[in-house]
Amino acid sequence: MKPSAYRDKNNQMSYTRTEYMGGIPGSKIVRFTMGNPEGDFTHSVELVNTKAGQIRHNALEAARVAALRHMERRIDRSNFHLKIVPYPHQVLREHKRVNVAQADRFQEGMKKAYGKPVAVAARVDNRDTIIMAEVNKKNLSIAQEALRRAQHKLPLPVRMRVKKN
Repeated sequence: MKPSAYRDKNNQMSYTRTEYMGGIPGSKIVRFTMGNPEGDFTHSVELVNTKAGQIRHNALEAARVAALRHMERRIDRSNFHLKIVPYPHQVLREHKRVNVAQADRFQEGMKKAYGKPVAVAARVDNRDTIIMAEVNKKNLSIAQEALRRAQHKLPLPVRMRVKKN
């Protein structure tokens, strides 16, 4: 399948009612909030997307791991708060292809076939926050580097925004 079949959300009906479908793979995201959520921090760094689309759960988890690993090696856990904002509700389906010789004979038809559930994704609109990190002023450059590493794991174009709390 082309990556744009999952990344772009144009002309795709929402498919989220999991109580009516079976065999949906669970989300790979382990934690959405890390560090010290009760801390009083002076600055926040956010990754904001610049294009609407879908982000698969494994891309969100890869970005979370990249950002958290960089911050934990340089800052104590009590000195930052890292949060994954979108939740993957959207169920992605795929029509499996046959991988045998001469498969093209019986793999021709059904444009936009229904398919089986293969993953979940989060739908994000333009200028939605994807990952947020809160730190004090002395750790601001570390948080910026952590989110710069995380942005390379995401399929959509993102921009970093630094705010004073």
